[in-house]
Amino acid sequence: MPDPDNHSRELQFPLYVKAPLVLLGLALTVFTLHIASEIIFPLFFAAIFAIMLHPVEQWLLRHRVPPLLAIALTVVLGVTALLGLLYFIYLEAAQLSSQMPLFKAKFAQTTAQVHQWLQSRFGLSDQKLQGWLNEAGNRASGLLGGTLSAVSGLLVVATLIPVYIFLLFLYQKRLVDFLIQAFSGHRQDAGVTEVLRESKAAIQSYMVGLLIEASIVATLNTVALLIIGVPYALLLGVLGALLNFIPYIGGLIAIALPMLMAFVAKPGYGHALAVLAAYMVIQFIDNHYLIPRIVASKIKVNALVAIVGVLVGNAIGGVAGMFLALPVIAILKIVFDRIESLKPWGMVLGDEETPRGRRVNPPRKEVLQEESKSKDA
Repeated sequence: MPDPDNHSRELQFPLYVKAPLVLLGLALTVFTLHIASEIIFPLFFAAIFAIMLHPVEQWLLRHRVPPLLAIALTVVLGVTALLGLLYFIYLEAAQLSSQMPLFKAKFAQTTAQVHQWLQSRFGLSDQKLQGWLNEAGNRASGLLGGTLSAVSGLLVVATLIPVYIFLLFLYQKRLVDFLIQAFSGHRQDAGVTEVLRESKAAIQSYMVGLLIEASIVATLNTVALLIIGVPYALLLGVLGALLNFIPYIGGLIAIALPMLMAFVAKPGYGHALAVLAAYMVIQFIDNHYLIPRIVASKIKVNALVAIVGVLVGNAIGGVAGMFLALPVIAILKIVFDRIESLKPWGMVLGDEETPRGRRVNPPRKEVLQEESKSKDA
């Protein structure tokens, strides 16, 4: 009698053959993503925003709005919310630009004082100090230029995202059917449908948690700046929360902007140091309490994998890759947990507590045997 499990068996390769094949597959995937990042990343962003806006579209459809009109209204609502935020930042930034002459004068005065102090303290020549200042200025301008180019690139890509979102909504049933048939070979498959449902829920939870975390950080930033007495506290607080979406560089700029404003608007250095201390406390609260409980808890990825994923995302696609790293890892974990041979990879990615000597997800056959034994007892 033929073994019914023959069809489910996989070819077994020794480790010295399997490991190079896995590494080769990973290298080809990373290389493809890097080469085609300008095409793939906008689609990823559009898919994430479409998943976020999907409840709005479903609500409109339940209220008997025609499908095309429901999709158009959903996209317009999302774009309007984003443009409203950008318009608020623009109005505040226009008022902030009036402080630029004062900032330049204060910066020149402080530079002269630091120059005089270094010359009297360490006997450094004017030529050497000027060389250091020029080098520091070139590095700062290069860093700022790289950041601005990344942001401008995202703005150019953002013009395509609403079109992609509309088309994804329009062809969502066709795309779901394609994924089910591509991965199962059948028109209906409960396993693939469950993976798609859990992936959508994970992305929605992650994005909602990210928005909640940003709102709390913006409130804490604004309150701290109001207490210290820094002008344009609301703008700087909101900008600080938005810049936190960009790992590493964003956090530094988020602290530098209110410090510069305090330095320009207030006498001495006390207010700028107070801003630094307040933002360090807020960053500590954000990193140790808000992100683990609000953002990371939604996505169920351990800290080591999250950090490595963000670095790999930065190497592949810069700022966009950093932002997309965690949602992509969460989807991979959901897929790995549903495939028996890939469950160890899902266990490595996750942060669930796993007792020693026990498997995370026992096979279905063992579960049924345990249930039958308990019923017989």
